[in-house]
Amino acid sequence: MDSPAYQRPVGLALSTRLSEPPRQLQILAGPRQVGKTTLVQQVLDERPAASYLFIAADNPRRPRASVHSEIATGTVDDRDTRPTASWLQEQWQWAERLALAWDTSKHPASEALPFVLVLDEIQLIAQWSSHVKGLWDGARALGVRMHVVLLGSAPLLVQQGLNESLTGRYELLRAGHWSFAEMNDAFGFTLEQYIHFGGYPGSAALVRDEARWRAYVRDALIEPSIERDVLAMARVDSPAMLRRLFELGCDYSAQIVALANVSRTLGQGHTLTLAHHLTLLGHAGLLTGLQKYAGQTIRQRGSPPKFQVLNNALMTAGSTYGFSEARADRSHWGRLAESAVGAHLVNTADADTRLHYWREGSTEVDFVIERRGALAAVEIKTGAGVAKHSGLDEFCRRHPEARRWLVGSDELPLGEFLRQDAAYWTR
Repeated sequence: MDSPAYQRPVGLALSTRLSEPPRQLQILAGPRQVGKTTLVQQVLDERPAASYLFIAADNPRRPRASVHSEIATGTVDDRDTRPTASWLQEQWQWAERLALAWDTSKHPASEALPFVLVLDEIQLIAQWSSHVKGLWDGARALGVRMHVVLLGSAPLLVQQGLNESLTGRYELLRAGHWSFAEMNDAFGFTLEQYIHFGGYPGSAALVRDEARWRAYVRDALIEPSIERDVLAMARVDSPAMLRRLFELGCDYSAQIVALANVSRTLGQGHTLTLAHHLTLLGHAGLLTGLQKYAGQTIRQRGSPPKFQVLNNALMTAGSTYGFSEARADRSHWGRLAESAVGAHLVNTADADTRLHYWREGSTEVDFVIERRGALAAVEIKTGAGVAKHSGLDEFCRRHPEARRWLVGSDELPLGEFLRQDAAYWTR
């Protein structure tokens, strides 16, 4: 299941932007272990070696020009391995000199392709956004023809930095969790494999050994995401409670659970604290809580959340079901399928798209997609035979303008639904 040559669609978007004149910083954002660094390196490998510089802030002693440069030989910085503002300034100035050398070189591509500086793990530098702001503004004032691409593996801290200092100076490219189409194209995943194992590219080669696969997901994905992207980047008074909330949310993904009941189950934690923890887990690309569609924001916020993992691997890794056992249990498989749909909709929703569930009494709709006043009601059908969908009927009776989708039916197979983004289903 190896796929060394596969490039995600977002890579094409980045490549296109880097061929244009530099106007804004390019931010590649997304959860841990979705291949952001690999994607950027693939894009850079398509360019002349002298036209870019890749610098990793998590390894500041690395030679500055160690990732391809025909112009410079690079030097090794033997000082403290923790990156500082001074270190960032030195690397930036070095990149500006390389950019000037590239522009004045006789390479046939130097006029068409601006120089590119890539800074990986940027969040490791204290107050990184304010330092980048000053350096970027200075380069623009001097007329330096250089693109700057920033990557970070702590989504919450990266977003905070963008909001604090870089407003109006950047474009955001989202490298989210891998979709079914991407896992199918890159690794040959079947629909059933995607529903069970989710979409982490680094784990694809391990699915035939489920014990090894689970260990990888726990140790290389879940633990670093919680420890480095949540606990190290935000104030959490009770890390143990946050971890238990994550575990409970994975166990109950695709189910509506009142936070008051969660609090009683955990034996601690105010509902506001739990809601805050759920927000942090969402920023890390792990777990979120969908709100009820009510048409009124106050009523939505007062409703119990529907737990939703953002990658089905997180749900399966903590389960006792193997692949064959999961497929044999119709109820469990149905919840996995619904969770896969929910994760896909959350991960592909653009800034104008909101995802909810709907429930009134005993009637319920799995997902409601809201986009610029348009609505779509989505119900998941995983079993054979004819089933009643009273929730879907009732929601569409109350909202006749809503598009109606029965996913898993003959008219709309699950695999087909997973190949379109959330906004598509509201059109």
